[in-house]
Amino acid sequence: MLNIKVAGPGCKNCLELEARVKQAVADLQAEATVMKITDYQDMAKAGILTTPGLIVNGKVVLQGKLPSLGIVKGYIAEAMKEKSEK
Repeated sequence: MLNIKVAGPGCKNCLELEARVKQAVADLQAEATVMKITDYQDMAKAGILTTPGLIVNGKVVLQGKLPSLGIVKGYIAEAMKEKSEK
């Protein structure tokens, strides 16, 4: 199962990233938990310095911009591939 975290205080782009992540998970039929990080200290501890941020399986894959749905799917598909190879 993938562990996905969306980091952001609740701004428009952060909410949109969360929606795109949930859509990507559904489209790819990925087994994943999607969590939201809204506390700035928790974001900093995770390595997110600018929002929105995306963390997949403990690895910061994106911060400071809103990616397209296709790019989000790519991050999730890559994580699924890595998970299956282990």
